[in-house]
Amino acid sequence: MGNSVYQINKGINKSIEFKGLKAQYIWYLGGCILTLLIVFAALYIIGVNTFVCLGLILIAGTASVIKIYSLSNRYGEHGMMKKLARHNVPHSIKSYSRKTFKSRRHGKTS
Repeated sequence: MGNSVYQINKGINKSIEFKGLKAQYIWYLGGCILTLLIVFAALYIIGVNTFVCLGLILIAGTASVIKIYSLSNRYGEHGMMKKLARHNVPHSIKSYSRKTFKSRRHGKTS
């Protein structure tokens, strides 16, 4: 067995990167692998043919790895979170009361 070394580049103020995956995408890939392992075990216990299980898991695993790498390359470290947050910003704010705009003058309370 060869001596394989995987480098994790982590510097000051830099996001963690492993094999081209940045930041949270490493966790997404780990979650996909764990989910696929559980799905394989469930299919095997149910009694599905082993080769069918392997085929399904390999196809799903390949698709998930390709998708996660494309998300990592497209959005980078914070881009996907910014895109999701942008959908939660309201287009307009409606106020039905003037209490918001009334101000207290010279520290006196009314």
